[in-house]
Amino acid sequence: MMTTTWVRGVRCAIGLLAVAAILTPAAAQAQIRRVGSSESKHAIGLSIGYFGVKGEDSRVSGDTINADLSSLAFDVKDFSGGTVGGEWLVGIGQFVEAGVGVGFYQRTVPSVYRDVVNVNETEIEQDLKLRVIPMTATIRFLPVGRGSVQPYVGAGIGAFNWRYSETGEFVDFSDYSIFRARYVANGTAVGPVVLGGIRAPVGEVFMIGGEIRYQKAEGDTKPATSELLGDKIDLGGWTASFTMHFRF
Repeated sequence: MMTTTWVRGVRCAIGLLAVAAILTPAAAQAQIRRVGSSESKHAIGLSIGYFGVKGEDSRVSGDTINADLSSLAFDVKDFSGGTVGGEWLVGIGQFVEAGVGVGFYQRTVPSVYRDVVNVNETEIEQDLKLRVIPMTATIRFLPVGRGSVQPYVGAGIGAFNWRYSETGEFVDFSDYSIFRARYVANGTAVGPVVLGGIRAPVGEVFMIGGEIRYQKAEGDTKPATSELLGDKIDLGGWTASFTMHFRF
């Protein structure tokens, strides 16, 4: 009798273990799905976009790029170009997110003197190069929460590490001699950032979307040492980006 009871107990235990073995992966998968859905609190994102610099008529007073237009032939809009970035977002409740991010933009614009050429009638050429690395901290508001489709607006502050250079041939207007040189200024400027966008899930853990952001900042070119024509460099403008996020 005791042997029969023991055998039955073993069989029952084996049965319970088998059920547990079947249910445990299902429970784990359900947990993964829950974390990968709207309850996820963290996200790592990448963005690819286009940075549009401010136009000639809206740039800061004393801007070096505008000052160069007095003698060099180029378009301010030529400084607009591609940008890439990455960010880390953390959910604070259902409707708020905090984030930190970093980006990279660089553009080289060729120019020539408007009214002066070499003695052999060739153009006097330069390369104007602007690089900006924005590092931002933002707060975002999600009016409908972290559900399926997620529109959002936000604001924050950025530290914009920048470098501007002019390299090539230049004219000394005291005697119209031509010489080669490079003029460089760099620094870090601080300014506000505002943004808005929308994103939607693709599967359980990925989201794609679009975002527009505006930044405002001005760098000091220190013309006494850099020898640039202006004393400021306007770093403001709009960025339109395609975004991808991994939620966890």
